[in-house]
Amino acid sequence: MAAARKLPTNLLEAARYFEDPDVAVEFVAKLRWPEGPVCPRCEGTEHSYLTTRRVWKCKACKKQFTVKLGTIFEDSPIPLDKWLTSIWLLANSKNGVSSHELGRAVGLTQKSAWFVLQRVRLAMQTKSFDPFTGEVEVDETFVGGKVGNMHKSVRARKSLGGGVANKAIVAGALERGGAVRAQVVPDTSRRTLEGHVSRHVLYGSTVYSDAHAGYGRLSQNYTHATIDHAVRYVDGRVHTNGIENFWALLKRGLHGTYVSVAPEHLFRYLDERVFTFNLRDLTDLGRFTAVLSAVSGRRLTYAELTA
Repeated sequence: MAAARKLPTNLLEAARYFEDPDVAVEFVAKLRWPEGPVCPRCEGTEHSYLTTRRVWKCKACKKQFTVKLGTIFEDSPIPLDKWLTSIWLLANSKNGVSSHELGRAVGLTQKSAWFVLQRVRLAMQTKSFDPFTGEVEVDETFVGGKVGNMHKSVRARKSLGGGVANKAIVAGALERGGAVRAQVVPDTSRRTLEGHVSRHVLYGSTVYSDAHAGYGRLSQNYTHATIDHAVRYVDGRVHTNGIENFWALLKRGLHGTYVSVAPEHLFRYLDERVFTFNLRDLTDLGRFTAVLSAVSGRRLTYAELTA
């Protein structure tokens, strides 16, 4: 295995650090198996290491395995150094990274770069479902093309009218001083919005929302206060400025970087933006290792992605 080296702190250092295949394999292996390599097939811990091929051979099942097996990297011919550089870029981007940009940066085709990014976004999905407590802001927003930018015939065909029809709807909850969660929802009905709040906020907590009728019965289970944006935006501690700030960051990436996101993939881009927002206080290395720590047990094939 490669000798210990100073860990990278920025993109340039990361690209140089992981250009050595032995260093890249060792880094991922230590993060994945802190107590030593474990066979992904039989969970055996007795093995031999073939240095020329960078593979382990399990003494229990006699099968060979690499550090990629059982992760988002599985079955990918892309070298590990390009994978790790791609993760570093996406984990630490302010407004996201397009597949064209990533392809140019690390030397991949646009199609391969898009597939890499979608796999990395899978690793960014949160595994925590602990409910929010304390003070929580809830809100919903519409995501899609701006009506003013559409051709007259398109507006007429889609009957957009007020500008929100045929757009995706995203509901969110922000724990003040903490994390945010967001998900695509089918509508803004009371049943949908109340269900979203109940899934993410502990009963009895303080919830702030706007005057949308969908939040009208939250006072039955929460300490609920509303702000009517037709009158004011802040009334003491009653406001939704935190979650609206997240919406602004989300749309900056969707409209500025990705331009057009297919509705069926929108949740993946939400996972990415939620991840970077929630880990905003970490260093670049911290966010990078957070993603890399979650690559195991998450596999996404191209056929599944494009079904």
